Amino acid sequence: MIKVVGVRFKKAGKIYYFDPTDLKIEKGNYVVVETARGIEFGECVIGIKEVREEDIVAPLKSVIRIASQEDIDKHFDNKAKEEEAFNICFNKIQEHNLTMKLIDVEYTFDNNKVIFYFTADGRVDFRELVKDLATIFKTRIELRQIGVRDEAKMLGGLGPCGRPMCCSSFLGDFASVSIKMAKEQNLSLNPTKISGICGRLMCCLNYEQSTYEDIRKRMPQVGSIVKTEEGTGEVISNNTVKETVRVKYKRAGEEVINDFNIDNIELIEGNYEDSVDDSDIKLEISSEEDKKFIKALIKDN
Repeated sequence: MIKVVGVRFKKAGKIYYFDPTDLKIEKGNYVVVETARGIEFGECVIGIKEVREEDIVAPLKSVIRIASQEDIDKHFDNKAKEEEAFNICFNKIQEHNLTMKLIDVEYTFDNNKVIFYFTADGRVDFRELVKDLATIFKTRIELRQIGVRDEAKMLGGLGPCGRPMCCSSFLGDFASVSIKMAKEQNLSLNPTKISGICGRLMCCLNYEQSTYEDIRKRMPQVGSIVKTEEGTGEVISNNTVKETVRVKYKRAGEEVINDFNIDNIELIEGNYEDSVDDSDIKLEISSEEDKKFIKALIKDN
């Protein structure tokens, strides 16, 4: 087992493990650490704990020190300079008439590099822009192209549910999301209804997926013959959320329809729902706009 602390550099950013050395670091402390990019300033969000060696990405970098007031002031000074750098770069992009959208600016803690994040539909020749920026800031310049999901995470906003977007408020990493998940959860396959602000499949489709997968393994398909506490009958519909199946059976010579919990039935003939076959997925396309959504969904998910 190895002692580590978890450090985050941005709000809702990924958590990285570092060696606390002999420092008494507590959750909530600001720390200065060594990273592949150089010296960085971050917040300890996981206090000292022990983890298995296989859970560590080697080599494990060290915490240099608990941040002093001078370090904290420098960090917030960098944040102020980022706003000014954003405006300068934005104006330069317009001067060079480049088809790119500036999203964010980041100063490294030691001011050895300024990173400009942008989105664009294709490749952008920004060599002249870099020269101009290097002349103005007199330090190393990096322009980094990001995807629309990263753009949404950086900018934030409200999702279709009316709450702050998950990616910008608490999700450290983007999980893989597929259209098959929406189908297995009996959601509308209209792309506009299962897409987030970024135009990609909503991250929340992944939250309960494991639960749906478990239920579907125990859920008889429509048309299956099952044995219930009231007799044998045919499944005519099912409800994954309630974990119930609607069964049609005969009682005293008359047809009766009743709902039964899946734990109280036994499959006699037929199959369980299990996972959705790709051939069963049919998207609800009603416009050219939907077709564009689908291309984007398949591209990134």
